[in-house]
Amino acid sequence: MLKGGCHCGAVSFEVKTSLEWITECNCSACRKLGTVWAHADEGEINVDMADGATLSYIWGDKTLAFHTCRTCGSTTHWTSLNKAESTRMAVNVKLVDPSEIRDMRLRHFDGADSWQYLD
Repeated sequence: MLKGGCHCGAVSFEVKTSLEWITECNCSACRKLGTVWAHADEGEINVDMADGATLSYIWGDKTLAFHTCRTCGSTTHWTSLNKAESTRMAVNVKLVDPSEIRDMRLRHFDGADSWQYLD
């Protein structure tokens, strides 16, 4: 189980399932946001925040909404905008204590071109 949250504490999250790996994506958004993601089904992740605590950024094919804390600017998670197609979401493990992810496998995803894992 991973726990993390934004710098100011307005948004926190908990991943309730064990993870095989975490993912670094090279798409233009993930590169510029500096994120590393832990993916799971929405039912396996709790995000705790007040209504309106985040700004949503939607771009490209408009399938994901990236959420950023309105107060401190930390990108905390993304959610699917097409629940009929996917109930997956991800949290930014850069906001988790480094000791919790130190031994986790890091996979590199080519979100800029092939949409394949590079390993």
